Amino acid sequence: MSAAVANRAPAAEEIDEAVFASLLKSIRRNHFLPVPPQERNFVGDGDFVAIGCEFLRHFVELGGLKPQHRVVEIGCGIGRMALPLTQFLEAPAGRYTGFDVVPDGIDWCQRNIASVYANFEFLHLDFRNQLYNPEGRLSDGETALPFEGDSVDFLFMTSVVTHLDPGYTAYYLREAARMLRPNGRLFVTAFVMDEANRTLVAAKKARPAFHLEGAGPDYIADRDHPMAAVAFDADWFLGTARAQGLHLQRPIAFGHWSGRVAENFQDICVFQRAK
Repeated sequence: MSAAVANRAPAAEEIDEAVFASLLKSIRRNHFLPVPPQERNFVGDGDFVAIGCEFLRHFVELGGLKPQHRVVEIGCGIGRMALPLTQFLEAPAGRYTGFDVVPDGIDWCQRNIASVYANFEFLHLDFRNQLYNPEGRLSDGETALPFEGDSVDFLFMTSVVTHLDPGYTAYYLREAARMLRPNGRLFVTAFVMDEANRTLVAAKKARPAFHLEGAGPDYIADRDHPMAAVAFDADWFLGTARAQGLHLQRPIAFGHWSGRVAENFQDICVFQRAK
Protein backbone atom coordinates (compact mmCIF):
# COMPACT_ATOMS: atom_id res chain seq x y z
CA MET A 1 0.00 0.00 0.00
CA SER A 2 2.88 2.41 0.66
CA ALA A 3 3.77 2.52 -3.04
CA ALA A 4 0.38 4.03 -3.82
CA VAL A 5 0.74 6.93 -1.40
CA ALA A 6 1.97 10.30 -2.62
CA ASN A 7 3.32 13.06 -0.37
CA ARG A 8 0.54 13.50 2.17
CA ALA A 9 -0.90 16.91 2.98
CA PRO A 10 0.13 18.31 6.38
CA ALA A 11 -2.42 17.93 9.16
CA ALA A 12 -2.26 21.64 9.88
CA GLU A 13 -5.09 24.09 10.33
CA GLU A 14 -3.85 26.18 7.39
CA ILE A 15 -2.59 24.63 4.18
CA ASP A 16 0.92 25.64 3.16
CA GLU A 17 0.65 26.76 -0.48
CA ALA A 18 4.05 25.38 -1.52
CA VAL A 19 3.43 22.02 0.16
CA PHE A 20 -0.02 21.81 -1.41
CA ALA A 21 1.35 22.60 -4.87
CA SER A 22 3.94 19.84 -4.38
CA LEU A 23 1.18 17.44 -3.32
CA LEU A 24 -0.84 18.14 -6.48
CA LYS A 25 2.24 17.62 -8.63
CA SER A 26 3.04 14.31 -6.92
CA ILE A 27 -0.54 13.06 -7.39
CA ARG A 28 -0.46 13.82 -11.11
CA ARG A 29 2.84 11.92 -11.43
CA ASN A 30 1.83 8.94 -9.28
CA HIS A 31 1.33 5.96 -11.60
CA PHE A 32 0.32 3.65 -8.73
CA LEU A 33 -3.02 5.33 -8.15
CA PRO A 34 -5.89 3.30 -9.66
CA VAL A 35 -7.47 4.78 -12.78
CA PRO A 36 -10.54 3.14 -14.36
CA PRO A 37 -10.20 1.87 -17.94
CA GLN A 38 -11.56 4.37 -20.45
CA GLU A 39 -14.40 2.09 -21.51
CA ARG A 40 -15.78 2.20 -17.94
CA ASN A 41 -15.36 5.95 -17.50
CA PHE A 42 -18.78 7.62 -17.82
CA VAL A 43 -17.90 10.96 -16.20
CA GLY A 44 -16.50 12.81 -19.22
CA ASP A 45 -13.42 13.20 -21.34
CA GLY A 46 -10.02 14.60 -20.41
CA ASP A 47 -7.19 13.46 -18.18
CA PHE A 48 -8.85 11.60 -15.29
CA VAL A 49 -6.20 12.37 -12.67
CA ALA A 50 -5.45 15.92 -13.83
CA ILE A 51 -9.13 16.93 -13.65
CA GLY A 52 -9.41 15.43 -10.17
CA CYS A 53 -6.36 17.43 -9.08
CA GLU A 54 -7.80 20.61 -10.58
CA PHE A 55 -10.90 20.21 -8.45
CA LEU A 56 -8.93 19.32 -5.34
CA ARG A 57 -7.23 22.70 -5.78
CA HIS A 58 -10.65 24.37 -6.09
CA PHE A 59 -11.92 22.52 -3.01
CA VAL A 60 -9.00 23.83 -0.95
CA GLU A 61 -8.54 27.33 -2.39
CA LEU A 62 -12.21 28.23 -2.97
CA GLY A 63 -14.04 25.87 -0.63
CA GLY A 64 -11.73 25.83 2.38
CA LEU A 65 -11.37 22.03 2.51
CA LYS A 66 -9.04 20.77 5.26
CA PRO A 67 -7.29 17.39 5.67
CA GLN A 68 -9.30 16.66 8.86
CA HIS A 69 -12.73 17.27 7.32
CA ARG A 70 -15.59 14.81 7.14
CA VAL A 71 -16.40 14.87 3.42
CA VAL A 72 -19.41 13.70 1.41
CA GLU A 73 -19.66 13.67 -2.38
CA ILE A 74 -23.04 13.41 -4.09
CA GLY A 75 -22.55 12.06 -7.60
CA CYS A 76 -19.13 10.47 -7.11
CA GLY A 77 -19.22 8.69 -10.48
CA ILE A 78 -16.26 6.39 -10.83
CA GLY A 79 -13.98 8.17 -8.36
CA ARG A 80 -12.47 11.04 -10.34
CA MET A 81 -12.71 13.43 -7.37
CA ALA A 82 -12.23 10.77 -4.70
CA LEU A 83 -8.91 9.56 -6.07
CA PRO A 84 -6.82 12.69 -5.30
CA LEU A 85 -8.65 13.07 -2.00
CA THR A 86 -7.10 9.78 -0.86
CA GLN A 87 -3.79 11.67 -0.74
CA PHE A 88 -5.22 14.72 1.04
CA LEU A 89 -7.63 13.58 3.75
CA GLU A 90 -5.95 12.50 6.98
CA ALA A 91 -7.51 9.60 8.89
CA PRO A 92 -9.06 9.11 11.32
CA ALA A 93 -10.80 12.50 11.30
CA GLY A 94 -10.52 13.00 7.55
CA ARG A 95 -13.08 10.65 6.01
CA TYR A 96 -14.99 10.45 2.73
CA THR A 97 -18.32 8.98 1.63
CA GLY A 98 -19.37 9.01 -2.02
CA PHE A 99 -22.92 8.47 -3.34
CA ASP A 100 -23.94 7.75 -6.91
CA VAL A 101 -26.88 6.35 -8.90
CA VAL A 102 -24.63 4.31 -11.24
CA PRO A 103 -23.90 0.92 -9.62
CA ASP A 104 -20.97 0.14 -11.92
CA GLY A 105 -19.08 3.20 -10.71
CA ILE A 106 -19.76 2.39 -7.06
CA ASP A 107 -18.58 -1.19 -7.58
CA TRP A 108 -15.32 -0.05 -9.18
CA CYS A 109 -14.63 2.49 -6.41
CA GLN A 110 -15.34 -0.03 -3.66
CA ARG A 111 -12.96 -2.58 -5.15
CA ASN A 112 -10.16 -0.21 -6.16
CA ILE A 113 -10.28 2.67 -3.66
CA ALA A 114 -12.19 1.68 -0.52
CA SER A 115 -10.35 -1.66 -0.35
CA VAL A 116 -7.07 0.26 0.10
CA TYR A 117 -8.18 3.37 2.00
CA ALA A 118 -10.21 2.47 5.08
CA ASN A 119 -11.46 6.05 5.54
CA PHE A 120 -13.23 5.93 2.13
CA GLU A 121 -16.61 4.36 1.34
CA PHE A 122 -18.96 4.39 -1.66
CA LEU A 123 -22.72 3.81 -1.56
CA HIS A 124 -25.23 3.23 -4.35
CA LEU A 125 -28.42 5.32 -4.53
CA ASP A 126 -31.14 3.76 -6.66
CA PHE A 127 -32.69 7.11 -7.55
CA ARG A 128 -34.30 7.44 -10.95
CA ASN A 129 -32.26 9.58 -13.36
CA GLN A 130 -33.19 9.91 -17.02
CA LEU A 131 -29.55 10.05 -18.12
CA TYR A 132 -27.68 7.76 -15.70
CA ASN A 133 -30.21 5.48 -13.98
CA PRO A 134 -33.52 5.45 -15.89
CA GLU A 135 -34.68 2.24 -14.18
CA GLY A 136 -34.10 3.53 -10.65
CA ARG A 137 -36.73 2.58 -8.07
CA LEU A 138 -36.83 5.85 -6.12
CA SER A 139 -37.89 9.35 -7.10
CA ASP A 140 -36.64 12.58 -5.56
CA GLY A 141 -37.93 13.31 -2.09
CA GLU A 142 -39.08 9.75 -1.38
CA THR A 143 -36.38 9.12 1.19
CA ALA A 144 -33.54 10.90 2.95
CA LEU A 145 -30.00 10.05 2.00
CA PRO A 146 -28.60 7.30 4.25
CA PHE A 147 -26.41 9.64 6.24
CA GLU A 148 -26.67 11.26 9.67
CA GLY A 149 -27.47 14.96 10.01
CA ASP A 150 -25.20 17.72 11.34
CA SER A 151 -22.13 15.58 10.70
CA VAL A 152 -20.41 16.79 7.50
CA ASP A 153 -17.78 19.54 7.22
CA PHE A 154 -17.55 19.66 3.43
CA LEU A 155 -20.06 18.37 0.90
CA PHE A 156 -19.63 18.71 -2.84
CA MET A 157 -21.48 18.08 -6.09
CA THR A 158 -19.51 18.53 -9.32
CA SER A 159 -21.42 18.26 -12.61
CA VAL A 160 -24.48 16.95 -10.75
CA VAL A 161 -27.16 19.66 -10.77
CA THR A 162 -26.17 20.23 -14.42
CA HIS A 163 -28.01 16.95 -15.10
CA LEU A 164 -31.00 17.37 -12.77
CA ASP A 165 -34.47 18.88 -12.93
CA PRO A 166 -35.60 21.46 -10.34
CA GLY A 167 -37.22 18.83 -8.11
CA TYR A 168 -34.07 16.75 -7.72
CA THR A 169 -31.91 19.87 -7.37
CA ALA A 170 -34.07 21.20 -4.53
CA TYR A 171 -34.01 17.76 -2.91
CA TYR A 172 -30.20 17.55 -2.90
CA LEU A 173 -29.84 21.11 -1.60
CA ARG A 174 -32.23 20.25 1.22
CA GLU A 175 -30.34 17.05 2.02
CA ALA A 176 -27.00 18.85 1.91
CA ALA A 177 -28.26 21.39 4.45
CA ARG A 178 -29.49 18.58 6.69
CA MET A 179 -26.18 16.73 6.59
CA LEU A 180 -23.85 19.70 7.02
CA ARG A 181 -22.68 20.87 10.41
CA PRO A 182 -23.31 24.52 11.29
CA ASN A 183 -20.81 26.54 9.23
CA GLY A 184 -20.17 23.48 7.05
CA ARG A 185 -19.69 24.17 3.36
CA LEU A 186 -21.32 22.99 0.16
CA PHE A 187 -19.31 23.20 -3.09
CA VAL A 188 -21.46 23.00 -6.24
CA THR A 189 -20.72 23.42 -9.94
CA ALA A 190 -23.65 24.57 -12.07
CA PHE A 191 -24.75 26.51 -15.12
CA VAL A 192 -26.12 29.64 -13.41
CA MET A 193 -28.29 31.86 -15.59
CA ASP A 194 -27.69 35.33 -14.25
CA GLU A 195 -28.29 38.43 -16.40
CA ALA A 196 -24.78 38.43 -17.89
CA ASN A 197 -24.87 34.73 -18.77
CA ARG A 198 -28.35 35.07 -20.23
CA THR A 199 -27.07 37.86 -22.49
CA LEU A 200 -24.12 35.74 -23.63
CA VAL A 201 -26.39 32.74 -24.30
CA ALA A 202 -28.74 34.93 -26.35
CA ALA A 203 -25.74 36.19 -28.32
CA LYS A 204 -24.76 32.56 -29.06
CA LYS A 205 -21.47 32.85 -27.18
CA ALA A 206 -22.21 29.96 -24.82
CA ARG A 207 -21.42 26.25 -25.03
CA PRO A 208 -23.72 24.51 -24.16
CA ALA A 209 -26.12 26.69 -26.13
CA PHE A 210 -29.16 26.66 -23.85
CA HIS A 211 -32.65 27.38 -25.15
CA LEU A 212 -34.01 30.41 -23.29
CA GLU A 213 -37.68 30.12 -24.15
CA GLY A 214 -40.02 29.19 -21.34
CA ALA A 215 -40.58 30.52 -17.86
CA GLY A 216 -37.71 28.61 -16.21
CA PRO A 217 -36.36 28.06 -13.66
CA ASP A 218 -34.51 25.45 -15.72
CA TYR A 219 -33.24 25.59 -19.29
CA ILE A 220 -31.98 22.75 -21.47
CA ALA A 221 -29.50 22.62 -24.33
CA ASP A 222 -30.60 19.42 -26.07
CA ARG A 223 -34.32 18.86 -26.52
CA ASP A 224 -33.76 15.20 -27.41
CA HIS A 225 -31.72 14.61 -24.25
CA PRO A 226 -33.02 17.14 -21.70
CA MET A 227 -30.79 16.04 -18.81
CA ALA A 228 -27.58 16.23 -20.86
CA ALA A 229 -27.10 19.86 -19.73
CA VAL A 230 -29.38 21.90 -17.46
CA ALA A 231 -29.03 25.54 -16.41
CA PHE A 232 -30.98 27.29 -13.65
CA ASP A 233 -32.12 30.87 -13.09
CA ALA A 234 -29.70 32.44 -10.63
CA ASP A 235 -32.50 33.80 -8.42
CA TRP A 236 -34.22 30.41 -8.24
CA PHE A 237 -31.03 28.45 -7.57
CA LEU A 238 -29.65 30.80 -4.92
CA GLY A 239 -33.09 31.32 -3.41
CA THR A 240 -33.69 27.56 -3.12
CA ALA A 241 -30.36 27.17 -1.34
CA ARG A 242 -31.07 30.15 0.91
CA ALA A 243 -34.42 28.68 1.93
CA GLN A 244 -32.49 25.72 3.35
CA GLY A 245 -30.12 27.94 5.33
CA LEU A 246 -27.34 27.78 2.72
CA HIS A 247 -25.80 31.16 1.93
CA LEU A 248 -23.06 32.03 -0.56
CA GLN A 249 -19.78 32.06 1.31
CA ARG A 250 -18.01 33.87 -1.55
CA PRO A 251 -19.06 35.38 -4.90
CA ILE A 252 -19.82 32.84 -7.63
CA ALA A 253 -16.72 31.93 -9.64
CA PHE A 254 -18.36 32.08 -13.04
CA GLY A 255 -17.01 29.70 -15.66
CA HIS A 256 -16.08 30.06 -19.32
CA TRP A 257 -18.99 27.93 -20.61
CA SER A 258 -20.96 31.12 -21.26
CA GLY A 259 -18.15 32.96 -23.03
CA ARG A 260 -16.74 34.72 -19.97
CA VAL A 261 -13.01 34.71 -19.42
CA ALA A 262 -12.40 32.19 -16.64
CA GLU A 263 -10.18 29.29 -15.63
CA ASN A 264 -13.03 26.94 -14.68
CA PHE A 265 -15.65 25.61 -17.11
CA GLN A 266 -18.82 25.50 -15.01
CA ASP A 267 -19.86 28.13 -12.47
CA ILE A 268 -18.59 27.36 -8.96
CA CYS A 269 -20.82 28.14 -5.97
CA VAL A 270 -19.59 27.76 -2.39
CA PHE A 271 -22.37 27.85 0.20
CA GLN A 272 -22.07 27.85 3.98
CA ARG A 273 -24.73 26.50 6.28
CA ALA A 274 -26.04 28.96 8.83
CA LYS A 275 -25.08 28.42 12.45
